[in-house]
Amino acid sequence: MKNIGFLSLVLIFTTSVFSKEEGITGIWQTIDDDTKQVRSFVELRVEDNRLYGKIIKLFPQQDELADPVCDKCEGDNKGKPILGMQIINGLSLKKNKWKNGDILDPNNGKSYDCKIWLEDGKLQVRGYIGFFYRTQEWIRPK
Repeated sequence: MKNIGFLSLVLIFTTSVFSKEEGITGIWQTIDDDTKQVRSFVELRVEDNRLYGKIIKLFPQQDELADPVCDKCEGDNKGKPILGMQIINGLSLKKNKWKNGDILDPNNGKSYDCKIWLEDGKLQVRGYIGFFYRTQEWIRPK
């Protein structure tokens, strides 16, 4: 009986410690600010206590290419396909928020400081430069 109680405590502790990572990892859909249409699926994963995300599916609009490349990106991403591109890089968890990393906007090729957190089951994704920021809300695909 004592073993069952101990095992229960271990399970509860393990679940609470890892729930913050598991809650944010997985697949999220991004929504276009203007059209309110789904734009992409981004898969978030934690490696070595850092958060990363890559685009795993695109939903092109009528006037867009089915397999676009990042023409406006600089460095290693220049001219690379957006599908499969890592856009969230190296965020670390501090007080229920992932921060101190960056996010790439493949539409304009620019990287921004990034902060991500869960709020009411939705992912809040904030890209910012200094005091200027924009926050998007990502949701789980159905």
